[in-house]
Order: sequence, then C-alpha cells, then structure tokens
Amino acid sequence: MTTTGPAPALPTGPAPAGPSRLGVEGVTLRYDSRTVSTDLSFAVPDGSFTVIIGPNACGKSTLLRALSGLLVPAAGRVLLDGAPLLSYPARERARRLAFLPQSMGAPEGITVAELAARGRFAHQRVLRRSSLADAEAVDRALADTGTADLADRRLDELSGGQRQRAWIAMVLAQETPIVLLDEPTTYLDLTHQLEVLSLLHRLRLAGRTVVAVLHDLNHAARYASHLVAMADGRVVAQGEPDQVVTPALVRDVFGLESTVVPDPVTGGPLVVPADTR
Repeated sequence: MTTTGPAPALPTGPAPAGPSRLGVEGVTLRYDSRTVSTDLSFAVPDGSFTVIIGPNACGKSTLLRALSGLLVPAAGRVLLDGAPLLSYPARERARRLAFLPQSMGAPEGITVAELAARGRFAHQRVLRRSSLADAEAVDRALADTGTADLADRRLDELSGGQRQRAWIAMVLAQETPIVLLDEPTTYLDLTHQLEVLSLLHRLRLAGRTVVAVLHDLNHAARYASHLVAMADGRVVAQGEPDQVVTPALVRDVFGLESTVVPDPVTGGPLVVPADTR
C-alpha cells in the first residue's frame, strides 16, 4: 500500500436499501453474571461499511463478538441470511463471514504468507492441498495489505503495525461476503491507519459488507457509509454519518462539547472539540 498526497474524497452515498444478511433481534449479552447489553435489535445494511462507535466499555466489541458467533447471546438471536447464526456449521459460517478480533495468537515461527493461507481453511476439503484459487487469494490479500514483501518473514520478527496488516491479510484471504473487524487500525501509524480504512472502503465498493469497531470518530465519519453509535450497552443512534454525527450526540455519548463542520476532503461531518484550555 502506498500513500501519495491527501486522502481522496470518498463518495460513500447512502447505505443500500433492502434486506440485511446480518443482524440481531432482542439480543441480551452477558459475560458471566455481568450484563453488557439488553434487548439489542438492528440490521447491518448489505453492502455497507458499518462502523460501531462509542466510548470505552459501552459494548462495541461485545456486540461484534456476538455478530461473529464467538459470544452466544443470553437472550434473543443473531441472524445470518435469515437463519440463526449458530445453526450453521462452523466451516459454513467461515465461508459467509470473517472476523478479526483485537488480539490473536499464532504458532511460533509462522510466516506472513503461512498466516494469510490460514484464511483459506473454510474453502478447503479435508486432506486437500491448496489450489491455484487459494494461492491467488493469498497473493491478492498480501498485495492489498502491503505485506507481499513480508511474505517470507516470521510474524514474531515484525513490528506491531506489520503484524496487524498480516492478520488483516489472513481475513481478506478468507474471501467472505461479510467481514468483521475489531479495531483494525490498532498499532498502526497514521499513514497505515488511513490505508487500511481506504482498503475497507474499497471492499465495500466491491460489494462486500464490512463491519468494524473504531475509536476515532472522525475516521469513522469519513470512511463509513453507516454508523451505529452505542452508549451503556444500547444502540442510541444509527444511520449515515451526516445523520448521526451531531454536537448533541458527541456530547451525550462521549461527554465532549464540540462543533461539527464539513470535512474539507469529503464534505462529511468533522468533529472539532471545544477549546478546553
């Protein structure tokens, strides 16, 4: 991945109308005896780049884990293609959606190319060797994440940002129509943050549905086509960035006084915090 000059304008447009492949109905989420969210219901627009925003500990990552199938709701259900998510065998789920959590463990000594190839598991039969399609998918994922020159490097030799891009390559190699990512720009410098977000935007333009948790509200407003704002385990607003990002929402959700002005690059909302000096 390379960056030349300022970020381009991103014509996201409205989120597509029509049925949603992924959503939750009346979902309650708990860790042990602690309730994180109650009675969550919403649908992810097909073909959208949906970003979940909100303060720390509001339930963003917990919701994403439920959407991925890694957390079983205490009540309600997660729906994928009209059926309960957990009714699909694990391999079939992995053909339909991919998930990158905040942190992952990898075998010692694994290379970047070997890690990316693990994303092809759901497409391979037992005891079947990798196919030409698998190799091409891995090559595309490495190229898209700017890790092709790291293909033969061991993961444990890389910087945090390089490792993060290698994990994203694994998810892209899975080639699912739905991609879920929990804070995918963690450990990345500003240049690589913007490159990863541009890549996710391009995935959306190519027809994939992307759902990500982000902390940077202005990055979310610039790159997302659909925002879901959470506070205290509830969805408090959702819609296009222009509809969601307002001074009132920033104050109520983040406790921050601000002015919202047009982004000089995209024309979308840009949050300018109030001067607290």
